[in-house]
Amino acid sequence: MSSDDERSADPGDGAPEQLALIRETVRKAKVPRAKPRTWRGAALAKELPVARVLVNKGVLHLDQYFDYAVPEELDAEAQPGVRVRVRFGAGGRQVRGGRREGGGLIDGFLVERRAESDYPGALAALAYVVSPEPVLGPELLTLSRAVADRYAGSLADVLQLAVPPRNGRAESRPSPEPLPPPPAPSAGSWERYAQGPAFLRALAGGGAPRAVWTALPGPHWPEEIARAMAATLASGRGALVVVPDGRTAGRVDAALTALLGPGRHALLTADSGPEKRYREWLAVRRGSVRAVVGTRAAMFAPVADLGLVAVWDDGDASHSDDNAPFPHVREVLELRAAHGRCAFLLGGTNCTVEAAQLVESGWALPLRADREQLRIAAPLVRTVDDGELARDGAARAARLPSLAWQTVRDGLRRGPVLVQVPRRGYAPQLACERCREPARCRHCAGPLQAPDQRDLDCAWCGRAETAWHCVACGSNRLRARIVGARRTAEELGRAFPAVPVRTSGRDHILDSVPDAPALVVSTPGAEPVAEGGYAAALLLDGWAMVGRPDLRAGEEALRRWTAAAALVRGQPEGGTVVVVAEPTLRPVQALVRWDPVGHARRELAERAELGFPPVSRMASVTGTPEALAAFLAAAALPPEAEVLGPVPVPATGPGRPRRPGDAPPGETWERVLLRVPPGSGAALAAALKAAQAARMSRGNAEQVRIRVDPPDIG
Repeated sequence: MSSDDERSADPGDGAPEQLALIRETVRKAKVPRAKPRTWRGAALAKELPVARVLVNKGVLHLDQYFDYAVPEELDAEAQPGVRVRVRFGAGGRQVRGGRREGGGLIDGFLVERRAESDYPGALAALAYVVSPEPVLGPELLTLSRAVADRYAGSLADVLQLAVPPRNGRAESRPSPEPLPPPPAPSAGSWERYAQGPAFLRALAGGGAPRAVWTALPGPHWPEEIARAMAATLASGRGALVVVPDGRTAGRVDAALTALLGPGRHALLTADSGPEKRYREWLAVRRGSVRAVVGTRAAMFAPVADLGLVAVWDDGDASHSDDNAPFPHVREVLELRAAHGRCAFLLGGTNCTVEAAQLVESGWALPLRADREQLRIAAPLVRTVDDGELARDGAARAARLPSLAWQTVRDGLRRGPVLVQVPRRGYAPQLACERCREPARCRHCAGPLQAPDQRDLDCAWCGRAETAWHCVACGSNRLRARIVGARRTAEELGRAFPAVPVRTSGRDHILDSVPDAPALVVSTPGAEPVAEGGYAAALLLDGWAMVGRPDLRAGEEALRRWTAAAALVRGQPEGGTVVVVAEPTLRPVQALVRWDPVGHARRELAERAELGFPPVSRMASVTGTPEALAAFLAAAALPPEAEVLGPVPVPATGPGRPRRPGDAPPGETWERVLLRVPPGSGAALAAALKAAQAARMSRGNAEQVRIRVDPPDIG
């Protein structure tokens, strides 16, 4: 081995060559990019160097756009609609090299690229683009702004509800190619409705009809929704249907798959999981899928070329969001139908007062079946006065009147029997003992209450009532009691020991039960679907549902009853429903006649006379007494606004879960209701939003909670 070979084998030798190689690599490398933290010294984009950004700050006094500089290296990715990260909150004094620096990193959406900024000072630069995927389109931005203004909220809060959280794995996968429009479907079971085939033809022809659909009881409504969506797809447009829960979404999903096959629609529910749900949402955003079935959050789904928006069972509380600014699905879809000039379908086996108002105003047309079709589809409904329960000596083991006990026994010979029991927490309001007329305040028509079981006062305006008498019959005696709210499956099991008993409620909800004799005990809203329909149904403790201290108590009771009775077989097949409630009550009579539309129209007429929603617009303002008084003093309310209250907010009992809007433990809150006539709702929302923004900008520690169109007003 030579000496040269020995030197080359030494690890220390060759260092000059390695250093030369490193220097050459550095010389050929690009100029190091500026730190994303500030982009100090970095060149800006040559065209449209200003980005208008909506920062993710849900406070009202920051409900505006902020301008940022676009570095040249981010020019290609920083397009309108993408998610970005920006520095926020540094102030105007930390400026270096023409760039504002400092502040904390915060998420946002890039709304627009501009050639110049309206802001005279130095701009901070975009920190970085989170993803080049555009998720916020112009239509969704316009809708979100309209929703924020209607509910006195911030745009950032609405976008938190409208745009799902990002999932990188789902975003990296391509969406499937869109399928061609399907052929227009046949009318199918829509033939049972006089205007049903014409409604489908209008959708298939590219029209935009608006309808309030009172669906016939039975299992056909998921298929009818699917046919309406298919007719819209046949016109080359998109369709969106929002339902109350995942179980209902599954039924519509199955019907749409059976009608059109897989790959034509997306299912957007919380049960899907974040990755799958975001992947489905992206397929809709990218135009791969033009039909969407989903729960509440799907009301903002970015369907391309939207031709139909539909909501099923709009009276369900699940359609009202519990997060600020608390939008309701029905109202959001009305905005989409008006702004997008698309068709609108509001359906359900029941009819809400808001739906009746849409028909009365002429904004939508009724879509109903005639009485002959109704007699075929609906079960026989019979009533039992809850007073009979105490007088009847029969069937004492299950505490059921003779008629109810006989109906259950006969029904079990043919199939399953549904027993609906009000869940705990139903507390009836005060009513006349003689005629059951609700006891209301003489000043504002709010519900009367007796917190100390002795003195009466109003739950809305707080005025004391010392000489109440019934306006209907003149009696001065009141009634408030709950009948049979704790009936259990065990008690029914003792009455029918040879029959299996299944339960469905908050802790465990059944999706379906087989077509075999069984007792199915369920709370309202958790009723499983029976294969072939229930042979009979028993609706217990009607007084507890009708007598709740709420403006919508009767409407809600009828909605719960019709939803359960619609699962029962039709009268020609022997289907029977027994409701244990006072037969003279209006909701009970509406159930017997199966006339939810008539009930809603009468409720609407009474509310118009008394100034109740939806004829008037209302907002609730809740907070500590001091904060509430300061807020009302500062708010520039419309001159026609009527202030009802304040009244104390009931405190959450120990050991009970705290709901949104409840006072924190140990604090006493009060509530004020603000009522304005029709046409002044926008002015009321703007005044409340301005007053809340002013308080936040001053840094007031005690904030108040605002809710426009509260679902529960007492």
